[in-house]
Amino acid sequence: MLIGVAVFLLPAGASGRPDAPDVGSVVPIIYGTQGTNGWYVTNVTVNWLIQPLPYLSSEGCDARTIATDTVNVDLTCTATWSDGSATSTVHIKRDATAPVVNALAERPADANGWYNHSLAVGFSGTDATSQIASCTRATYAGPDSPNASASGSCRDNAGNQTTASYAFKYDATPPTIRSLNVKPGNRRAKLHWNVQDASSVQVVRTPGNKGAAQSVVFSGAGSAKSYTDRKLRAGRRYQYSLTATDAAANQATKALAYLARGALLFPAPGERVTKPPLLVWTPVRGASYYNVILVRGRRIFSAWPVEARLHLPRAWTYHGRRYKLRPGTYSWFVWPGYGSLSAGRYGKLLGGSTFTFGGSG
Repeated sequence: MLIGVAVFLLPAGASGRPDAPDVGSVVPIIYGTQGTNGWYVTNVTVNWLIQPLPYLSSEGCDARTIATDTVNVDLTCTATWSDGSATSTVHIKRDATAPVVNALAERPADANGWYNHSLAVGFSGTDATSQIASCTRATYAGPDSPNASASGSCRDNAGNQTTASYAFKYDATPPTIRSLNVKPGNRRAKLHWNVQDASSVQVVRTPGNKGAAQSVVFSGAGSAKSYTDRKLRAGRRYQYSLTATDAAANQATKALAYLARGALLFPAPGERVTKPPLLVWTPVRGASYYNVILVRGRRIFSAWPVEARLHLPRAWTYHGRRYKLRPGTYSWFVWPGYGSLSAGRYGKLLGGSTFTFGGSG
């Protein structure tokens, strides 16, 4: 903006031309700050320079200050000499008031007052005097913040400008699923997970319940850490899909495949192993020991561990004959035993399973 004195050398006469070659002149001297498009954006004071002196009379030639906004004020000064008169008129437009600006998001929040992807904010304004010339538009795409804002402005025809901002909550980052694991059980699966920045979690199982292709088997708060799925069919393959959702409706998903077990837990049915496996089964209340049988075509191994686990040896003797693990498929079975081993009192078969040994014999 220009600040200074505007001196308009306007010739005398209503038309802007001298009435006669020897008639004097009336020139406006304007003090004020100029904006754009001929507007002033501060108070405007108009004085008049009348030449030559002396003159007989003048009309409308006193200093005048325009201190309020106006779309137009006409100021006219007329001076009279003995040989004629001169007239000069100026048109003053003053707008010293900045526009009023409103900000409006171009779509509603995505979830719970949060935006989760790029947001455009439009700015509109009103101006009582010179009217709005232009307004800006802002686009916000990060960073994530509960106190995000987008700024813009409107400018009027006089050059006054107002800046405004639109405050909102923004989160475009999905939760983090650090881990998803399963602990096998007897016809059950206990899922454990580690999730950050989630407001809720959901577990979907395929196949689902009662013949459904899939079912939601768990829904809970983001603080939940585990879920146990029961009544699974031993030997059936399941897939679990964990979805974590945050307050802004961002989602992260992680899947896990699981082969359901019966009472015999490890190795999984049909699992391929390269080292002598650790056999693990579900403990039976009251059992003093267990009888473990290994079969490959015929019974080739029997043992009576007191805990619900047995690490198979690489080689052993059974009924006077030497055996060792060779590549191939083995079946194994477990019975619980009660009382002393010599009593030979066994409960019902816990179950049977298989594994495939792929290591060297």
